[in-house]
This record gives sequence, structure tokens and C-alpha cells, in this order.
Amino acid sequence: MTIQTRRRFLAGLSGIGAAALVRVPRAQAGEGPLETTAVRIVKSPAVCIAPQYVAEELLRAEGFTDVRYVETASTDDYWQTMAAGKVDFSLSYASSYLTQIDAGAPITLLAGVMVGCFELFAREGIRSIAELKGKSIGRQALGSNSAVLLTLMAAQVGLDPAKDISWVTDPSLKPIELFIDGKIDAFLGFPPEPQDLRARHIGRVLVNTAVDRPWSQYFCCMLAGSPAFVRNNPVATKRVLRAILKAADLCATDPARVAQLLVDGGFTPRYDYALQTLTDNGYDKWREYDAEDTVRFYALRLREAGFIKSSPQKIIVENTDWRFLDELKRELKA
Repeated sequence: MTIQTRRRFLAGLSGIGAAALVRVPRAQAGEGPLETTAVRIVKSPAVCIAPQYVAEELLRAEGFTDVRYVETASTDDYWQTMAAGKVDFSLSYASSYLTQIDAGAPITLLAGVMVGCFELFAREGIRSIAELKGKSIGRQALGSNSAVLLTLMAAQVGLDPAKDISWVTDPSLKPIELFIDGKIDAFLGFPPEPQDLRARHIGRVLVNTAVDRPWSQYFCCMLAGSPAFVRNNPVATKRVLRAILKAADLCATDPARVAQLLVDGGFTPRYDYALQTLTDNGYDKWREYDAEDTVRFYALRLREAGFIKSSPQKIIVENTDWRFLDELKRELKA
């Protein structure tokens, strides 16, 4: 992002967030001073995780003077960056966190932020997940987040994902390209892919995780922190989480303005796709939904499917810390 673009982005954010920023407590009674004024956040190619992009001005209002966004190659690479000690926080899909936690990645889950993201598209004539039996489904790579979630969806309706589905992976083409070319019957889309297919009237949606149960009853994306950062910087951790949650509120209350800011900031080229993403996903659920329920739900499904060995309780005890979220739910009452 150029300096001028960044300045326009932050100036616009200050405009829509002015009222919220006034209420941001720079030094909450009992919080104490920041242990560090520097914070590093994963920047992955996903417009739906807008709260982390529009949180910069809110983070600076919280006292952070060095706010850095660290690029990752894909939404599945965040944990490697965190494990390498290059970032302090990331916003990503719940199931992705749990598979990496089970593999030993250093991750502490702090809060659920939003609901939605993925949509399962199929060609015309296929009306349900059960009808995907014997059909071809595209996946980016074995073990990718979309592949894992697709497996859970298939198993949830009684299919044997290994036997009943013909999985197609092409290193040179994305699943959406294979779908558009008619080479596969279905794939799991991620913003801005669903918005693009709808605009072009291609395929039909079998599952929208923002509105269809059971997926819509749980968080999709959660905020996680480096265990070392969370342990050594509790005041800073709480202020980061406060900024992210207030940014989620902005996405919910003024999606049109936030969508324009994302375009102006160079995070996405399409205003209409950004607006649809912000409007369709549940950025206002962090007060209502239970983050621990999300961990338990996905951990059970992943264990049943053979993706992880850890029990939900082990993950909750060893890799979650809800104390900051509990405090902020009381502090930031609507």
C-alpha cells in the first residue's frame, strides 16, 4: 500500500470510527500501561477478515505506535508465520486453528469474531450435499482448510468422503477455475469467489455457512495470539482484542463505508464484492455466540473425521484464554 493510499484509508476510517474512538479507553483503570507498543498481525488474502484490516486506527488509539501487517502466501500459512515468531495475532478459520494446534503449533485462541465466509457451490441440477455422492469436488490441496471443511460437510450428511467423492486437485488451476470450466461438479468458495460466481450466474449454492445450520451457529473466524505474547503482554493482548472487536462492530454497522475503505486501502479491487461480503457475514455475533462452543463443535467433528487426536477439553484447557473476551463483553455492552 502506498503512503498516500494508506493515509486516505486511515483518514476514512477515522471518519466512520470517530464515535467509537472517543469511547476507546486509552488506559483502563486496573489495566496498567502497555507492556509493548508494537504489534504484528497476519495479513492474508481474504477480504472477509476485514476487522483486522480496519483495526489499525483503533490499535493506535489504544496506544500502539508500531502496527505491522505481515504478509502470508495463503490463508493456510498463518500458523507457520506465528510459529516462526514473526507475528503476534491472526484472524482465521476455527477448524484450521484446531488442526494446527493438534499438530503442536503454538496458538492461543482468544475470541470468536465473525460468522460466515465459505459457500459450497455445485452445478445446476445438484440440490443437496447428499447428491454429491459419486460427483467430483475440487480442493486446493490435501489438508487445506477448504478441503477439511468440505470433508466435515460431507460426513455430516452421512457420506464417506474418502469413498463417495471424487476429489480433484490441480496445482496449476484453482477449484473455481475448474468449476467454471465444467471440469468439476462442486467446490467450496471463499470471498470473493462466491460473489464472482453469483455476479456471473454460475452454479448454485448448496451451503452458505453464514446462514445454514449447523455452520451458522458457530464462529468461522477466531482471533488467536502467540502464547508468548499473550503470556508476557496481558494488557497489550486485551487492547488488541478490544480494537479487533470494535472493528468488527464497524463492519456490522457501516459495511458500505468499510467496503469503500478496503478498496481505497488496496485490500480488494471490487467494491461490490467487498460490500456483499461484509453484508452477508455476521460481524455482530461476537457478543452473542460462545467461542468455547465453537472450539468444542469443530474439535468433535475433526476428531470424528480423523483429522485430529486431541479431545475438545484438552484443546480448551491448553490452547484457549477467554479472560480478555469475558472482560470486554462486560465492558463493551451494546
